[in-house]
Amino acid sequence: AAEMARLAAQILDEYAQVQKKLAAFKNQPALHADIRAQLQALLPPRFIAETPPAQIAHFPRYLQAIGRRLDKFRTDPARDAQLGTQLAPWLTRWQREAASYHGLLPPRLQELRWLLEELRVSLFAQELRTPMPVSLKRLEKIWAQWQG
Repeated sequence: AAEMARLAAQILDEYAQVQKKLAAFKNQPALHADIRAQLQALLPPRFIAETPPAQIAHFPRYLQAIGRRLDKFRTDPARDAQLGTQLAPWLTRWQREAASYHGLLPPRLQELRWLLEELRVSLFAQELRTPMPVSLKRLEKIWAQWQG
């Protein structure tokens, strides 16, 4: 319980930092909307209770990656837009598939959800590293295995 409380405090601190940075990007509607949607998906009400503990341990890194993305956007918005364009079809695919379940997702979709968060880290904040290799090509391969 003490570890979860420490982690929750760290997550809320990182979230507050991201919110401060994000406020400066209201004039970038695509970026702002993408990050707001990511934050809402990561931190819905009861996220501590409803997210597997193994995944919650990664939340500070996910939030740090959002902060790094915002920092990098200032120097290279075109790169951010290009990476966002690569990521968008996967987010749409996941959302469409998840919506068809109306509730409890099968393990493969839960896994894909977290792989997409890791892909965001890999694309926008490589220096934070991911616990496993993740790329667009790898996601295609995993998806093909599930569909086959």
